[in-house]
Amino acid sequence: MRLLLFGAPGVGKGTHGKRLAQERGIPHISTGDILRESIRLATPVGVKAKAYMGTGGLVPDEIVIGIIEERFGKGDVGKGYLLDGFPRTVPQADALHALLARLARPLQAVLLLECPDSAIVERITGRRTCEKCGTPYHVIFQKPRQEGICDLDGVRLVQREDDTEVKVRTRLAKYHTETAAIIPFYEKQGIVRRVDSFRAPDEVYRTIESEVANL
Repeated sequence: MRLLLFGAPGVGKGTHGKRLAQERGIPHISTGDILRESIRLATPVGVKAKAYMGTGGLVPDEIVIGIIEERFGKGDVGKGYLLDGFPRTVPQADALHALLARLARPLQAVLLLECPDSAIVERITGRRTCEKCGTPYHVIFQKPRQEGICDLDGVRLVQREDDTEVKVRTRLAKYHTETAAIIPFYEKQGIVRRVDSFRAPDEVYRTIESEVANL
């Protein structure tokens, strides 16, 4: 199974992607995670990426593609892979397509998770995390027993800086104007499968399982 999970911030890509990858025994390849790991290990492309990030600049596409190629070289993608968080622009999609063709590991499907912006804003702005253990909560969907306090260790719950409404709406606007332009790129290849993620997580996951059952 060679799959790309795609959609706006907060649609559930990470949650469903990790679960699916674990059940299928394939690596969940998050570009954010492998970028941080490459920097931590000081790999050749990781060193280059760190130089850009250290000055507050964006990491160039060719370096991100290099990091993905480096990740594919680990040898654990024989049974497949699940990409999450990349590509974000049409040039990145072009570069990824060329890389996967060269590696003889082309995508079989792009799962497009869809959810109304209003629901995404509610999901993200309501997220809270324990300062100590990192346990996630939500002010509506996953409340702690005592408001604002972690059930496990009694430590205060906090909201991430990026989870404020202003920042969430900014990220959504960027998704609609820039990232969503990738969808036609994959629709032309006939590999896009749309999933309504404006439902209970287990319902969404059952649909995902159905969509990828024969890959």
